[in-house]
Amino acid sequence: MKKGTSQLILASTLGVFLSLGLGLLSSRVTQSAIPTWYVTLEKPFFSPPNWVFAPVWTLLYTLMGIAVGRVWFYGRRHRWGKTALSHFIAQLLFNGLWSLVFFGLKNPLLGLLVILILWVLIQRTLFWFRLIDRKASFMLYPYLAWVSFATLLNGAILYLN
Repeated sequence: MKKGTSQLILASTLGVFLSLGLGLLSSRVTQSAIPTWYVTLEKPFFSPPNWVFAPVWTLLYTLMGIAVGRVWFYGRRHRWGKTALSHFIAQLLFNGLWSLVFFGLKNPLLGLLVILILWVLIQRTLFWFRLIDRKASFMLYPYLAWVSFATLLNGAILYLN
């Protein structure tokens, strides 16, 4: 295996651990609120069953990790590499913040504000990732789609409750 290939694999593996690590921390708050608070909320007809969220987020965090690994690897020599990574970290922090606000604080209104900021940050991350590695940006589109859906779901829960 070439040195560059092994470094790309290492960068992507570290990115996956970073993303899944945040997901694991967020899930601790989420899991404790689902049986006690979330189940009591009125939800819209399009709300998926609770078991769907864990596998979807696992896939999304994995794709996010591979994408950031690619940008980390290819962005080392790119003038916008640090900017792209900064946007990724910002959106990752807002991703975790949403779980803390929505499930931890049990605050759908503030959760909606956080997820709207997250959505914008994902858009910006996509823009910067695309400049460095097109494949990495494509890996974030399912994440953007899911967060768009989650934004609608958050808004509907706020409206119904």
